Amino acid sequence: MRIKKQGQHLLITIDEEYENRPLSDLWADLHLSRKTIHLLKQNKDYKINHVFNMNPILHTNDVLDVLAYEHDDETYAPDFQDIDIVYEDDLILVVNKPIGIAVYPDDPHKTDSLSNRVSAYYMTQGYDIPVRYIHRLDNDTSGLVVFCKCHLIQAYLDHALSIKEIQREYLAYVEGHIKEGKEYKIEQNLGKDRHSPSKMRVYSKGIPAVTYYQCLENKEDHALVRCRLETGRKHQIRVHMASIGHPILGDSLYNEGSDYPRLALHAAYIKFEEPITHLEINLYSPMEF
Repeated sequence: MRIKKQGQHLLITIDEEYENRPLSDLWADLHLSRKTIHLLKQNKDYKINHVFNMNPILHTNDVLDVLAYEHDDETYAPDFQDIDIVYEDDLILVVNKPIGIAVYPDDPHKTDSLSNRVSAYYMTQGYDIPVRYIHRLDNDTSGLVVFCKCHLIQAYLDHALSIKEIQREYLAYVEGHIKEGKEYKIEQNLGKDRHSPSKMRVYSKGIPAVTYYQCLENKEDHALVRCRLETGRKHQIRVHMASIGHPILGDSLYNEGSDYPRLALHAAYIKFEEPITHLEINLYSPMEF
């Protein structure tokens, strides 16, 4: 379907996929909550061809005009530092996060996070929308982070992430050598390290965690590996790789003897389908260290 942003509204041109189907089917496909749908109806926040109808039947080339953008809730104070935008359209923003900053601040009064920088970017562009990230990265992990600009699709993206329809891969340098080519699986539960609250550890009674890894190239004394997650636990790749004797270079928590200047872990690849437009987003961020 084609879309066009108009102020806080989104104009959606219906295609043949929804021919002779109720509008409720589109809401369901977007995973909108009952509360959201109720408010859209109660406030008459949508129209089909300029006419409000509680649950109309859709036809090809109908134009759905829907209030799709919330106003900025000022959750994140703006931090006017540059951001590295990898992709942007009317629905999403994908940013390359540098090392050393969080995706969001742990204190509402702080401004040293990626979300604060995105807030400032929205302000400079005249976007009256809140900052909503779809997933997170550890502070010392660099790479791709997806932000949702349109609240109408946030539930869809959250659901897609939960059922692994958003594919993410990481690149890392690890200690030692690994046989190249074959993909291996690490399936070890994780829990908090009771001796160090900032750390995680392999713990049989912890939460399930699954990591797949593949050696792409062996270097002189370390290896370049690609990792993909079946689950998304705190420090998952870092703990799992350390548990098999291949800790990540520069990891001050799980590889204390490493003198590498940074954590050598980078969220390099992401792939997913945008709802409404069905545009396949396929993005790569090179590992530049």
